[in-house]
Amino acid sequence: MLTGRHLIEPGDLSVSEINEICSLAEQIIVDPVSFQDVCRGKILATLFFEPSTRTRLSFEAAMLHLGGTVEGFADASYTSSTKGETLADTIRVVSSYVDVIAMRSPKEGSALLASRYSACPVINAGDGGHYHPTQTLTDMVTIRGLKGTLEGHSIGFCGDLKFGRTVHSLAKAMCLYPKNKFVFISPKELELPEYYVKSVLEPAGVEYTTSERLEDVIGDLDILYMTRVQKERFFNEQDYIRLKDSYILDKTKMKMAKDDMIVLHPLPRVNEIAPEVDDDPRAAYFKQVKYGMYARMALMAKLTGCL
Repeated sequence: MLTGRHLIEPGDLSVSEINEICSLAEQIIVDPVSFQDVCRGKILATLFFEPSTRTRLSFEAAMLHLGGTVEGFADASYTSSTKGETLADTIRVVSSYVDVIAMRSPKEGSALLASRYSACPVINAGDGGHYHPTQTLTDMVTIRGLKGTLEGHSIGFCGDLKFGRTVHSLAKAMCLYPKNKFVFISPKELELPEYYVKSVLEPAGVEYTTSERLEDVIGDLDILYMTRVQKERFFNEQDYIRLKDSYILDKTKMKMAKDDMIVLHPLPRVNEIAPEVDDDPRAAYFKQVKYGMYARMALMAKLTGCL
């Protein structure tokens, strides 16, 4: 049962629960009219202590499409936190008004703290560099929707693998499904942390390889998950200049890929995917945005007990 549960990190959901949410999202995609009133009378609070465009609007659109309503804020400067109110007190107050809370904060662990004081389900919409579980659900609903299954894929993660919370979360979740294998593509400066390899990949027994060049491996991939190579992570600007163009996906690199490979990106992008790729039928990152709304619709309908 998902009713009344919090979602703080991807590990809060079992394989069967992930499959349940994906299946419901797929039903909504096929027949959205049948779900337009299932959450009538329910209220979502969006508490965004950190700027967001896609995630906040996706949550709000999801609840509105379910027939519910939305309250909240997109700027912490308009809240009582500027007067010194603690997060615990804010959550105690807000959760007495609403049925579910989606919260983003720059502080790691804030969503977990909120869940301990909330009278309703709390969904972590991003807590610093820690977790972003609904992005992981978005990615999985997209993969299942476009590839038909969450099993047996060769998945390439490209760009910032050291600090990328979306990469860490999705790879961890996809370890739960059999026959997936990973290719981690990055400069040495931004390679996957050793602690992640030891605590996630090795215990899962998943097959993985690494590469510093996208061109060397793109032809083997079923899914390419792009992220931004961040200039601010480099100590030496010359290293950044030397490496940055190696991780820009363009038409030339796409010619090396399989005809049915899909390209995902958590967005926002900067220059790591050239605009010329947008018209390629394998470019799925804008479809991914829409799948994210359906994933959040399914999740909130389950957590609030509407379905």
